[in-house]
Amino acid sequence: MSNIAIITARGGSKRIPKKNIKPFCGKPILLYSIEAAIKSGCFHEIMVSTDDEEIAQLAKSAGANVPFMRSRKTSDDFATTADVIEEVLNEYKKRGQTFECACVLYPTAPFVTGAKLRKAVELMQEQGADSVLPIVQFSFPPQRAFVSTDGYIQFAEKKFARTRSQDLEPMYHDSGQFCCFKPEMLLQRHTLVTENTLGVVYPESEVQDIDTYEDWKLAELKYTMMKEK
Repeated sequence: MSNIAIITARGGSKRIPKKNIKPFCGKPILLYSIEAAIKSGCFHEIMVSTDDEEIAQLAKSAGANVPFMRSRKTSDDFATTADVIEEVLNEYKKRGQTFECACVLYPTAPFVTGAKLRKAVELMQEQGADSVLPIVQFSFPPQRAFVSTDGYIQFAEKKFARTRSQDLEPMYHDSGQFCCFKPEMLLQRHTLVTENTLGVVYPESEVQDIDTYEDWKLAELKYTMMKEK
């Protein structure tokens, strides 16, 4: 049995054209995920799932494999990450290859490092978890969120209206960088998050969702700060 890293990098991107290969702090952003997977030393197979020939060529030149192209079904706006991973794992099965451990990496995740991937893989194996997911704490308690109706606001959860922020239980969200998991678990349950999923908390300074050009600039600032540390 062996381990696989699956980097999901389709060609379509509406808000930031060619987002997955756009230069980030001097090089195509996709390369950060490929290089982290290589440096981790955890994976026997590092592949990029894409429907785009330009992305495929860049991936191959960086040391990743593109043994097959992504199908049209998993290349549209409605396909989930689980859909893409299942397609990859099933295609490898057809070719006689199965894996003990897998890790899906997103193509716009420059904060991922080989050490972070290695720690997640080791943690999953040591604890016998179904998956390990990097998470980040919400900067403000979502329990005290407002909802707005015609410009008028009210607490979404009225029971927390008079609760101090520091007295509320911390809540977290997906860092949007990667997830390590057991392949057979995903194929059986069609989800990356189960009751046996471990979370690894990252600081907000090392997490940035990138959907807009403003997000992109902020991510570059955070990345530069992280490297300076």
